[in-house]
Amino acid sequence: MLATDYRLATPDLRIGLPETKLGIMPGFGGSVRMPRMLGADSALEIIAAGKDVGADQALKIGLVDGVVKAEKLVEGAKAVLRQAINGDLDWKAKRQPKLEPLKLSKIEATMSFTIAKGMVAQTAGKHYPAPITAVKTIEAAARFGREEALNLENKSFVPLAHTNEARALVGIFLNDQYVKGKAKKLTKDVETPKQAAVLGAGIMGGGIAYQSAWKGVPVVMKDINDKSLTLGMTEAAKLLNKQLERGKIDGLKLAGVISTIHPTLDYAGFDRVDVVVEAVVENPKVKKAVLAETEQKVRPNTVLASNTSTIPISELANALERPENFCGMHFFNPVHRMPLVEIIRGEKSSDETIAKVVAWASKMGKTPIVVNDCPGFFVNRVLFPYFAGFSLLLRDGADFRKIDKVMEKQFGWPMGPAYLLDVVGIDTAHHAQAVMAAGFPQRMQKDYRDTIDALFDANRFGQKNGLGFWRYKEDSKGKPKKEEDAVVDDLLQK
Repeated sequence: MLATDYRLATPDLRIGLPETKLGIMPGFGGSVRMPRMLGADSALEIIAAGKDVGADQALKIGLVDGVVKAEKLVEGAKAVLRQAINGDLDWKAKRQPKLEPLKLSKIEATMSFTIAKGMVAQTAGKHYPAPITAVKTIEAAARFGREEALNLENKSFVPLAHTNEARALVGIFLNDQYVKGKAKKLTKDVETPKQAAVLGAGIMGGGIAYQSAWKGVPVVMKDINDKSLTLGMTEAAKLLNKQLERGKIDGLKLAGVISTIHPTLDYAGFDRVDVVVEAVVENPKVKKAVLAETEQKVRPNTVLASNTSTIPISELANALERPENFCGMHFFNPVHRMPLVEIIRGEKSSDETIAKVVAWASKMGKTPIVVNDCPGFFVNRVLFPYFAGFSLLLRDGADFRKIDKVMEKQFGWPMGPAYLLDVVGIDTAHHAQAVMAAGFPQRMQKDYRDTIDALFDANRFGQKNGLGFWRYKEDSKGKPKKEEDAVVDDLLQK
């Protein structure tokens, strides 16, 4: 596409160069043509971050020359060709910058590439060589014409393609495509739910409601008190306002989305929903009661799902008259950012039920995986052996701060185990740990009181109550900021 002289796009276009997300850099002239077309700053922002832009932004920066409706695309392209043939458009002049060195003074080049390197160092760090290699290659090629610049691109591309990082990131991409392909195959004969409902508001319920409404599926959000409903609607409104502040939506779009979330204290509208997800407190008695009551308020073919992270789906299904219409649907917090959703198949869950819930998750922009009903499902079954190893290190005298630092700085994880536990919630981890121990006693049972037990007994539940491995206070943006707390060291030494 970059080799063409003129480019037209439809309004729904998303375009970019995602190669650095795969551990490589743009090849076939991508890192040569784009900077010469857009200028260094815009091109570096797209290439180094591996990001894409919408049609309006692409037009603004010169990545496309026009935006037309899909039904007018061929007609528009022909019109551009006629103008080029007639001499109304100087296609030779348009092409020329792509053949020449970058038009940057020494000062401009120094500023552009220094800023780009700083951005890459801050976001990608030392664990992802592709972004910084791309920036350095564009910098080195800036003073050359196209042919020499292409040679430099090739010399940088080939070694990157053979790195462990590239192999791993390409593997992740292919696996992600495989999982999405399975979901698509599973739902090919199933109609995507057109109306959904959430039981339980609050942060999680509000997040689920927002995600459903944002992706075009209206949702009823029910709770037993006004305070929780207000919290849920506030969460949805907060997420939409962030989109507004970033310029991704306008006020009309915001109002349109929020109007499709209907808060209620009763079951009004539940007779019209296709799928209901329960997101109430993690207590089997409460969940069973809520699900059983809801079953009486919906149509016979409505699917029910539970957002439980630890309770067996088959156990919850015992409270229902139609267990074949029930399965698990486990979201991760924050819902709008976490792509994975576990769809848990209970002993009596029908194939149609699973397919409908997978279809809804896919419509919400999530990556659904179908797992069997077992302790920890998939994610916690993988995660808690990691936490168990962390607890053993602390038992042997290791400092949790140093462990987190090693995992974050040396291994490149977004957060170390201590910080992750604070974010997940010590109380949540304490309960899930017990579930895992009961399910896999030979592997997960412990004969000592570990750090999670100590913090839980001290009512230190992490970010949710401001006390965990660290003490938390809100920063100027309202986000929790961790601070050292000497009390924790005393607790861990007992």
